[in-house]
Amino acid sequence: MTPTGPRNAPDVVDVVALGESMVTFLPSRPGRLADVPSFERGIGGAESNVACVLAAAGHSARWVSRVGADPFGDHLVEAIGDYGVDVAHVRRDPGRPTGIYFRTAGDRAGDAHEVAYYRAGSAASAMTVTDPDPAAVRAGRVLHLSGITAALSGTCLDLMRELTVRRPGRPLISFDVNHRPGLWRDTTAPTVLRDLARGADLVFVGQDEAWGLHSAEAVRAALPEPEVLVVKQGGAGATVFDRRDVTFVPAPRVDVVAAVGAGDAFAAGFLSATLRALPVPERLRHGHLMAAAALTVPGDLATAPAREHADRLVALDDTAWGRLRLGPGWTERTQRADEEVRTS
Repeated sequence: MTPTGPRNAPDVVDVVALGESMVTFLPSRPGRLADVPSFERGIGGAESNVACVLAAAGHSARWVSRVGADPFGDHLVEAIGDYGVDVAHVRRDPGRPTGIYFRTAGDRAGDAHEVAYYRAGSAASAMTVTDPDPAAVRAGRVLHLSGITAALSGTCLDLMRELTVRRPGRPLISFDVNHRPGLWRDTTAPTVLRDLARGADLVFVGQDEAWGLHSAEAVRAALPEPEVLVVKQGGAGATVFDRRDVTFVPAPRVDVVAAVGAGDAFAAGFLSATLRALPVPERLRHGHLMAAAALTVPGDLATAPAREHADRLVALDDTAWGRLRLGPGWTERTQRADEEVRTS
């Protein structure tokens, strides 16, 4: 599957990503939130993370959302724009704040991990079917969404349902399930997220968030509608189901610094390779490499590997790929090496 929308029409971009971004406060050292003395400001949002990684990889990307008419909103728009993302369609809300959150330094999957969200009543939660601008939302070859938006409010859920209706002429709909139980106030999340996923063309879902299903094949049986289903299987790898085949590609070994943002980075890598019409195994390898970049830094966003170097790693034979091990700073080192080669 490759996006088939117009490539050169006015105002058309490769990817539009719609969803809430928040200012993130990262701890200065490990420990309980109650004990951490200071925090470093960052940005975090599943959809805007994808847009930033894609823009850094050379694609045209647009982030559509709402933020408060406040300093944190200023920071988000400026920081995301600095990645090369089009932020012209981000609405400023004078009556609602920009969401923020604090988290501990540990692995999100660990029992000691803490996240404190301050997003109730945020500007992004006020998105509706008609606001943001429907034309700006649909002006991409790909429209990337996530299940997080559906949990923000009733109007956001209405918007997600409208965008995932199958109709002629829509962009390729990419949907990351992103089931965050803490955001849902009732038990409807599994049903809501499955219904939204069934309306998408390309779906990303972690096997650990797939409604208690314990195999990639069981996830596919529950979601037969999407043309492409990507089941992420943690450090083992990921499996793609499409109309023709089933493809599994193992993940490289990674020295993990923080397990935050890896899913968004994986989606961006896979989408980048999809936009380039690469074969499915290469799409998976690009996803794994982008995820490895995120896993080896403390924040949500990392320096992406240069495309030329990523392509060389993706082209490794199976034995060499299986020996690959990536640690902190690997993307910066490869970029410097590529620059030295180009200038020598």
